[in-house]
Amino acid sequence: MAKYDKADLERRMKGAVEALKHDLSGLRTGRANTALLDPIMVEVYGQRMPLNQVATVSAPEPRLLSVQVWDKSTVGPVEKAIRSAGLGLNPINDGTTLRLPIPDLTEERRKELAKLASQYAEKARIAIRNVRRDGMEALKADEAKKEISEDDRKRAETDVQKLTDEIIKAADEAASEKEKEILGK
Repeated sequence: MAKYDKADLERRMKGAVEALKHDLSGLRTGRANTALLDPIMVEVYGQRMPLNQVATVSAPEPRLLSVQVWDKSTVGPVEKAIRSAGLGLNPINDGTTLRLPIPDLTEERRKELAKLASQYAEKARIAIRNVRRDGMEALKADEAKKEISEDDRKRAETDVQKLTDEIIKAADEAASEKEKEILGK
């Protein structure tokens, strides 16, 4: 049975773009939004866990996020993860609650957020290329098993490359749009 499945490759590539859009939605331009903390992973209980699995995140005020940590012993690791996430947030420890004032968007802060958006886009491009590589390997395996001819493999590789280019273009457009929003252009 053939291993190559174009529909599966397309689904996985589009999934990378959706993940990128989700990550970009967390980059807010000055207003508190709980999605801002979604990409943060916390080192607790001997493993890395998403922040929302060890705490409740809320936005009680337009310029403040509140992180209610469930286990008092994990407050330190949560605080450390938030500080090291590169979001420019400095938690204020209030027992089991961490208050995160959202800083005003200075030009420097806008540039930091735009840089973070481009880092997210690069991760998405890498994920898309990895899916392309999987598809190319599946085509070569199918050809080696004599399930498809060399011409069929080459045609399918061209299709996979076209799909990859389209999906990477969509990811780049999403990142570019977000960078313009952040920089206020």
